[in-house]
Amino acid sequence: MEFSSWLALATISVVGAMSPGPSLAVVMRNTIKGGQGYGVRTAIGHGVGVGLYALLTALGLALIIANNPLLFNVIRYGGAAFLAWLGIKALLAKPQEISATEAHDISGRQGAFEGFMVAFLNPQLAIFFVALFSQFVHADTNWQQSLIMMITAGGIDGVWYVLVALILSRGPVLAWLNAKSVWLDRISGVVLLGLALKVVL
Repeated sequence: MEFSSWLALATISVVGAMSPGPSLAVVMRNTIKGGQGYGVRTAIGHGVGVGLYALLTALGLALIIANNPLLFNVIRYGGAAFLAWLGIKALLAKPQEISATEAHDISGRQGAFEGFMVAFLNPQLAIFFVALFSQFVHADTNWQQSLIMMITAGGIDGVWYVLVALILSRGPVLAWLNAKSVWLDRISGVVLLGLALKVVL
């Protein structure tokens, strides 16, 4: 994978991880209710789930390219349209306060398992990865490049949520996220639209 392509992938992974959503709510809930260790385990489990999803998506798309290039182009341009829709949605999003008090009490399951399942059973994540990776996977993409995609997406996700768990257990990270949520949405919207435009042009 070329460095420019990897940088684009890493940028999308960063803004995707930082965008408020159900995964952030779960990590915050587990950290607040179960302490730093529980939150960190949840974050690591979530990163593993995202990474595994990324690997399966990359390998699956490579297989489709080899066997049906036309179908892959349909997926590729459909993915570009989906990324553009996500970008427009993010740009038009209204400020929404993140609340950790709305979540129910932590169950008896370990944080790592809960974090993994939140990621791996998220259908939106599957659609997002198909749309995103269809811009980077090629017919000659091998398992090493797929592994790089897995480590990039899963690693960035895991590191971000570990940081959230560590900071939340010591300081007012929730207030910061609420204050910056609009800008996070705007940045992710611009990046997503830029990637979709790159495919079209």
